[in-house]
Amino acid sequence: MSRIGKKPIEIPAGVTINVTASNEIVVKGPKGELRQLVDGEIKVEINEGSVQISRPSDQIKHRAMHGLYRSLVDNMVKGVTTGFEKKLELVGVGYKATNQGNILDMALGYSHNIIMEVPKELKVSTETLKGSNPMITLEGSDKQLLGQVAAKIRSLRKPEPYKGKGVKYQGEYIRRKAGKAAGK
Repeated sequence: MSRIGKKPIEIPAGVTINVTASNEIVVKGPKGELRQLVDGEIKVEINEGSVQISRPSDQIKHRAMHGLYRSLVDNMVKGVTTGFEKKLELVGVGYKATNQGNILDMALGYSHNIIMEVPKELKVSTETLKGSNPMITLEGSDKQLLGQVAAKIRSLRKPEPYKGKGVKYQGEYIRRKAGKAAGK
């Protein structure tokens, strides 16, 4: 029994949802347009002001896809109305980040700077305030792409457990380890 899959998705004002013949859902809103291909066995019904997703049977495969596609469509609706944002914090001496448009230039303690091109669907901004760690802010309407790019940036220098240095999500807790004990 899928509790998530059965919940209807409310369509806010200014958002249009269409289902094409090839079972592709197109969501248009003030922040852009998103597309998602849906499995042919899953049924998408658009009623007045809401979207309902249903499955043909109680097979494990159908139950899994039911909740998945409901969550994906819900995230698309939220993305085109309010958008999503992720903040990354650079913790470490000499760690810096600057951007020019969608080109991100990071100094992460290596012998060279890491230059990364962020996809054009996302908006990137950097901020360095005196007394606090540099921040990278990613904004966009596509939650999947946003999470993937944020994970890629984090993987360039993962936070280590001894000093806590590295690239971490804002608010992420890093379990700290004790250093090497002094010998007798």
